[in-house]
Amino acid sequence: MRHQSLFVFDIETVPDTDAVPALTGFEDTDVAARRAEIERYHLDITDGRNAFPRQPFHRVVAISFLEAEIERDGTFEAYHLRELRSGGEAGFDEKQLLQGFFGYFERLRPRLVSFNGRGFDLPVLKYRAMKHGIPASHLHQAGDKWNSYTSRYAEDWHCDLQDVLSDHGASARVRLNEVCSVIGFPGKFGVDGAQVAGLFDEGRLGDIRDYCETDVLNTYLVYLRHMLHRGTMTPDGYNRAIADVIALIEAEKEKRPHLGAFLDAWGAASENTFTI
Repeated sequence: MRHQSLFVFDIETVPDTDAVPALTGFEDTDVAARRAEIERYHLDITDGRNAFPRQPFHRVVAISFLEAEIERDGTFEAYHLRELRSGGEAGFDEKQLLQGFFGYFERLRPRLVSFNGRGFDLPVLKYRAMKHGIPASHLHQAGDKWNSYTSRYAEDWHCDLQDVLSDHGASARVRLNEVCSVIGFPGKFGVDGAQVAGLFDEGRLGDIRDYCETDVLNTYLVYLRHMLHRGTMTPDGYNRAIADVIALIEAEKEKRPHLGAFLDAWGAASENTFTI
């Protein structure tokens, strides 16, 4: 299958405190106490090594994505940016958010691009979709044994950059921020993932979405550089894709100040050298 679109995505989550009574029998209704109980449970089952909740115990509060059209010229690809946006608006519950994501995915049928999406984002989305009874048949049934969204090595179906860049675990799996710091992309600035629960408690969903969108932009920039290195993009195609990103930011930065801050951080990280 030759995908016509890229779909670069990222999610933000908070611990699912509703699951605590069934998980451990802890009945206290205080949210902070239940989050502490989830951490205690995960420390217990990992012999004190890791308090981070496993994938089913994450409630999705925002999903951001970038869509780009794939254009082919022989063995080369070029990408034309269509949009960058988020779900997770005030008043949306998790079920509606997931229905929107999987409904859009089923219609678009794109190539997925993520950073640790195979290890975290997509498993979380699957578990939470199962919780709410949301189908995603194309995700599971498209393709064949070797070429599908569920095939780990099918980079043209789902390119999890963390997995691909580590040669599927042959070398250390690095963080998105680490890759960005070397190449000259903005990486993390302002908010980080550890702050999401606090922002959610304060009702600051807009700040969470803004943070998620900057992660998506960083992921897309790393993907473009990866595809240039892989020989799938020409230098001219890479530069045109970068120009698309900058044009989108320039057009949107007044309404979406976090994009202007991203461009400023990008300029500082790259010494204002955006193309190659």
